[in-house]
Amino acid sequence: MNSTSTDKLTLATNEIHLWSVDPKTIQQPELLHAYSQLLSPEETVKQQRFRFEKDRHSALITRAFVRDLLSRYANVSPADWMFVKGAKDKPEIVNPPLPLRFNISHTDSMIICAVMLNDDIGCDVENTSRTSDVLSIAKYSFADVEVNDLLTQPKQRQVSRFFDYWTLKESYIKAWGLGLSIPLKDFSFTLSDNHQQENTDCIRNIKLSFAAHRIDDANIWRSWLFYPNKIHRVALSVRAKTNNQNTDYKMRFFNSIPLIKSTETTRFSPELHA
Repeated sequence: MNSTSTDKLTLATNEIHLWSVDPKTIQQPELLHAYSQLLSPEETVKQQRFRFEKDRHSALITRAFVRDLLSRYANVSPADWMFVKGAKDKPEIVNPPLPLRFNISHTDSMIICAVMLNDDIGCDVENTSRTSDVLSIAKYSFADVEVNDLLTQPKQRQVSRFFDYWTLKESYIKAWGLGLSIPLKDFSFTLSDNHQQENTDCIRNIKLSFAAHRIDDANIWRSWLFYPNKIHRVALSVRAKTNNQNTDYKMRFFNSIPLIKSTETTRFSPELHA
């Protein structure tokens, strides 16, 4: 599906739309100038504060990407969306024409945005090829059950399993909108024993648990892991207002070039341009 800015998408209450864009593929000066005209003065100041050009470029694409995709759902020009930090310090739409909730994340070669109605949603994307001492990070940051699972993995799979947990935990705290004020050890994810990322591009059977002192309800949470290509890991978490364990969530996936087109795909597999 190719769409123009006048085409409108609909969202059912049980639908989640996951958008992606590769900022490195967008280099046309006239298009970048058009993006810069969409930003608010405050967004422009923040975008220009980045020291490196690649970071300024990514920030510009991110803001234009969000504004353009939101306009796919409502009769609002991309330049006219206004945002404010909500009660939990999470960006929210000012006077939304419908109860759109969204969350964004970015890493090398991929920016994503998750969109749904009404409920809190968090997303995270990570580049799994970056080198880091994952065991040390996990022992410092993860719950004991997650660390133990990581240590039982074959050495060649430990990095991959680390990013399973890391993206899930990031998506959880981003859905809350409270950042690292929520200690990462206070909640944990459990992946099924037959979890085999090589054989699927999405994992849905994910269990969430909490430390005894953390007040939360696992019955209002649902989480997903995606493997869109060989180097990226993506996680989504939804915090519903009521028990959502029996909700049949429908996923739709879109690749985007802001102001030009959006393409719906049958699975989350954006083109990878290394």
